[in-house]
Amino acid sequence: MKKVGVLLSGCGVFDGAEIQETVLTLLALERGGVEAVCMAPNKDQYHVINHLTGATVDERRNVLVESARICRGEIEDLSGMGAKDMDALIVPGGFGAAKNLSTFAVDGAKAEIDPEVKRLIREVYEAKKPIGLVCIAPAVGAQALGDVGVEVTIGNDADAAEGIETFGARHVVCGVGDIHIDQERKVISTPGYMLGQRIGEVATGIDRLVKTLIEWIS
Repeated sequence: MKKVGVLLSGCGVFDGAEIQETVLTLLALERGGVEAVCMAPNKDQYHVINHLTGATVDERRNVLVESARICRGEIEDLSGMGAKDMDALIVPGGFGAAKNLSTFAVDGAKAEIDPEVKRLIREVYEAKKPIGLVCIAPAVGAQALGDVGVEVTIGNDADAAEGIETFGARHVVCGVGDIHIDQERKVISTPGYMLGQRIGEVATGIDRLVKTLIEWIS
């Protein structure tokens, strides 16, 4: 059975991986007949947000431990994973992608990417294996692959698009239920909740992304 890595960034839209985007990704992968291999960096989150009030909470949480909540404990430490362990890679969105996998949410065009995240994305790319990026995760992909001119979409947010292009990537405007395919670099992206207002809208784009990715590795 083919394996697709799913790189998570915590648990919860405001400080971790977007839960609905992640679950939709895992469901689409299972329905497509491939095995999802979840992973996350073993480090503290940038911060913790009370998702009821939106306030910052004075506590520390671990990205790997929090990510394990979404995938029922079946998760790997990112540091032990490489391109050899998967046939493709998908990174769901959520603010965690731009806070814990990189500092894009805080630093914008001056953001730094987590070294282990960059290592994995580069390994998968250099192995010529497909990469899927959802919501704000294309900003992380741009940080890792901007030097090769990767094409991605986060929808139509002008500020985020400008930040992405400062890394050397090219941003393409895209609708919520659509995907952008960078055929040359084998990178697929979809706006997710960067544009979506309802889970059904987001599901359409994620389903298309996963279907295309599975076709490439079948």
